[in-house]
Amino acid sequence: MLTFVMAAAASAALSPMFPTGVFNTPVDKGQIRLERCGEDVCGRALTSDRLNAYPDQRDVRNIDPAARARPIKGLLLMRLHPIGPGRWGGGKIYNPDDGRSYSATLTVVNADKVKMKGCLFEPLCKTQTWTRAGGVGTP
Repeated sequence: MLTFVMAAAASAALSPMFPTGVFNTPVDKGQIRLERCGEDVCGRALTSDRLNAYPDQRDVRNIDPAARARPIKGLLLMRLHPIGPGRWGGGKIYNPDDGRSYSATLTVVNADKVKMKGCLFEPLCKTQTWTRAGGVGTP
């Protein structure tokens, strides 16, 4: 029994906090749902001021003409791979405002806050802090 408890504690200590749930973004009162995609973390567009005003908004600024008819709501905006404890990167984040994808990293600050860094290329980067919607510890 003691071995099981020690193994479970060691496993919990080695596995980084996985950021899942709904997070508020500082732009346009946006909300992104972060979810597991295997070991990766994915993010989907949920809502924003613009989506509330125009719920049927399409991805009209996408640089790929074939993707311009897809709805923004529910759109997969990012998929990032684990790169260290509490960190994901090696993928892209899509910005429907300009129709482009950027290299990105996501870092867990705590259970209710993550930092999202998107880069055109280093050092041209922007970092945002996303906070969990619904209060402390709400998944």
